[in-house]
Amino acid sequence: PTSAHVTAAPQPGRFHYTLDNNVLTPEQRQFYEDNGYLLVKKLVSDEDIERFRKEFIRICRKEVSLPGAMIMKNTALKSEYGQSENVVNKVQDFQEDEELFRYCTLPEILKYVECFTGPNIMAMHTMLINKLPDSDQQTFLHPMHQDLHYFPFRPADRIVCSWTAMERADETNGCLVVQPGTHKEPLKPHAYPQWEGKTNKLFHGIIDYDDKGPKVHLVMEKGDTVFFHPLLIHGSGINRTSGFRKSISCHFASSEGYYIDVKDTIQEDLEKELQEMVQKKYSLPAMKLR
Repeated sequence: PTSAHVTAAPQPGRFHYTLDNNVLTPEQRQFYEDNGYLLVKKLVSDEDIERFRKEFIRICRKEVSLPGAMIMKNTALKSEYGQSENVVNKVQDFQEDEELFRYCTLPEILKYVECFTGPNIMAMHTMLINKLPDSDQQTFLHPMHQDLHYFPFRPADRIVCSWTAMERADETNGCLVVQPGTHKEPLKPHAYPQWEGKTNKLFHGIIDYDDKGPKVHLVMEKGDTVFFHPLLIHGSGINRTSGFRKSISCHFASSEGYYIDVKDTIQEDLEKELQEMVQKKYSLPAMKLR
């Protein structure tokens, strides 16, 4: 149990994106309503972050078997660095790893999550990102996008991402960049950006993205956590330092939500791409995105 007591529906009138609770101040609720994100300082302890970091190193060294996870690597670096954190840039869907999944159960995280989703929640998507040094090739630049593009479930307002910095994140090492207020806009069409030789698998961006809107670089210290709406337009820059920029995150959704069929929607191309990936990797028949 957490200290958030949440009603099943948003309060009519003033608040639309947050639920009644005794965790957020009225000022915090209004900030999320207006901007689509909320940064909470020093929410996750150094001890927990060190445990997650050690587990990530074990995964890089293949000391841990992780069924169902997608481990993304820069294979060009493998001959130079072997099995190490110098090569692995993302562990996605780590729900079968007891140590990493502990992040999704931390009471200090869940008490905030419930303010957006309500008390009946599911962890839907997990990632530990290790942004590698990348000053020239821009391999790990993630174009501006909306996370709802990847999700066949709704309602969007009862989904929230919890994203925790595992070390300082700023403009030099590719911190998150957000466009405040864009959570009020609809889901936009996404595709691979037109960057010659600089696209990562499934790193889609908004088509015809307007770069003129105001942006905020979220400078975060270790343990700082940002909660943001799945329609908030955001991305991350490149890591121009010689070190790593690690973060751990989970998307949570209300378990009272529902799935949609993405056929004949702007998410249909994503479904087709994932079907091809699953077919190629696992020789499984075509299945729906859900």
